[in-house]
Amino acid sequence: MNKIYITDLDHTFLRSDFTVSNFTKTTWNAKAKESIVSIATARSYYSAMKLLPELTFNAPMILLDGTLIATPDKKIIDTKFVDTAAANDLITEAIKFDDIHPFVIGLKNDQLDESFDFPLTQTPTQAKVLLNYRDDARLMEFEHVVAKEQTFKVVYMATKERLVALTEHLQNIYGDTFHFKLSPENYTGDYFLTIVHPLGDKAHALNKVCEYIGRPLEDVTVFGDSINDIEMFKLAGMSAAVSNALQETKAVAKMILPHSNDEDAVAHYLQSTMKR
Repeated sequence: MNKIYITDLDHTFLRSDFTVSNFTKTTWNAKAKESIVSIATARSYYSAMKLLPELTFNAPMILLDGTLIATPDKKIIDTKFVDTAAANDLITEAIKFDDIHPFVIGLKNDQLDESFDFPLTQTPTQAKVLLNYRDDARLMEFEHVVAKEQTFKVVYMATKERLVALTEHLQNIYGDTFHFKLSPENYTGDYFLTIVHPLGDKAHALNKVCEYIGRPLEDVTVFGDSINDIEMFKLAGMSAAVSNALQETKAVAKMILPHSNDEDAVAHYLQSTMKR
């Protein structure tokens, strides 16, 4: 039976300039003819499809850190929205604690029309990140960003010291109401704190995808580099960390690839598994 291959995008499948080489495109699409291939990313449907317009996906995609699962033709399989009232209370608490405002990402409707709300008052990290979204049709600026009925995640970006303190403060207040993910922001050298539904992670989403396609986790190979890939690595039959992955991720991977994301690590691995 054909295997299943699911890859993270940033710093794993995408090169550091957000591109995909011709070698990766050709190899991935060839693999899609003999196997099940998809993605598991912190990016949204809109962002992923914009970056990967020429690639084939033949299984549901894990999006927005696992808070959304959708097919390539926009059929929604599963969603994990945050509690709106609790999220807005958290946003207010963060402003009181450190005068820090988040990005808020959600859905406008069931057609996968997404919202990406950002604050007028930004950290230097947020301002740098927004430079990569200048042509993004989803962007809306607000003096006071709030969570709405269908909010997937609340995201803070700043220095490590600032976000470590914020994370500890918010976790002490909100506990298990949310899942808190604090990770390096490799494009800027700072950190980001992603706050989602308690089951909003790639591991729960991977389970859901396997249930949907009727296949066991043992048949899945996953690729990744970061902290939000770790729990998914623990579930899959095979897990492969790219050579540039964080040490915490490499520590739980069953395999460490000899190539980095900028050296087409995933494509080289897939090529080695191709039927001759």
